[in-house]
Amino acid sequence: MQLKGIHHVSAMTANAKLNVDFYTKVLGMRLVKKTVNQDDTSVYHLFYGDERGNPGTELTFFEIPNAARNHEGVSSISALSLRVKDDGALHYWAKRFEELGVEHEEIKERAGRATLAFQDPEGQRLILVSDENNVGVAAGVPWEKSVVPREHGITGLGPVKLTVRMAEPTAIVLTELLGFRKASQYASPVPGQPDIIVFETGEGGSGAEVHLEERSDLPPERLGRGGVHHVAFRVEDEEELREWITRIRSARFPNSGFVDRFYFRSLYFREPNGILFELATDGPGFDTDEHIDHLGESLALPPFLEPQREQIEAKLKPLNTTED
Repeated sequence: MQLKGIHHVSAMTANAKLNVDFYTKVLGMRLVKKTVNQDDTSVYHLFYGDERGNPGTELTFFEIPNAARNHEGVSSISALSLRVKDDGALHYWAKRFEELGVEHEEIKERAGRATLAFQDPEGQRLILVSDENNVGVAAGVPWEKSVVPREHGITGLGPVKLTVRMAEPTAIVLTELLGFRKASQYASPVPGQPDIIVFETGEGGSGAEVHLEERSDLPPERLGRGGVHHVAFRVEDEEELREWITRIRSARFPNSGFVDRFYFRSLYFREPNGILFELATDGPGFDTDEHIDHLGESLALPPFLEPQREQIEAKLKPLNTTED
């Protein structure tokens, strides 16, 4: 068994409409699924991705109205990244961010790649990563109807950064339990802190990396709007997922067991520093219940929630997407 790369990353928003506006109208990602949090159907769960919402391109948001802002710290997924085709795309984005008033840094190198760090309106920490010299897991295909030219569009998820008090326990889980391998390391931007270690899985490359940062100078994170809830890694299919469940249980990690999310099947567990990991299957996919041409246009509910549609819709605020 080998994990194939990053499947999706799930973050937090306090304002679903603001979130949709930014990720579709500023970043040009496709809203591939507009559904609800299966554990709290009174709020949205939004999925953005490439033209089909392929595994490895999915950035999702749980809506938690009135959530306090995120307080940065250890035991956290402290940054997520989005892939673009090449260095030229980064210059397009730097200009676009200037024009639209998006808070951003200058283009600079991280882990051997050109990158552009920026924040969404709620302070979510994001990094655009150039695939100019990247090899490994293939990128997705930007949606042809995006407001962003296709050659500069976001093609998927890049590396996630984990920030922890003690790196070794997390590194052991990544390598000995999940099968990641150490690929490289690079200097921390914080003086006096250890190098950030790069781990990769599957075919490697930016779509299959975890960057592990050890920080002794930070308090624990207080998760809120602008924070990241969990990261999911790609599993081929349900048969392989069940083998992973056996493996995680054998290692005596408390876990969710098998969870059917309808669009994919999952397992959840926390690594020793408290960060929530998910293993998720590549399928069935987001076109299971909607035509590919109309993904995300109307509220989609898995079959077990469909009988409650009227009550669920009554609690949700319209987002002013096509079918709201």
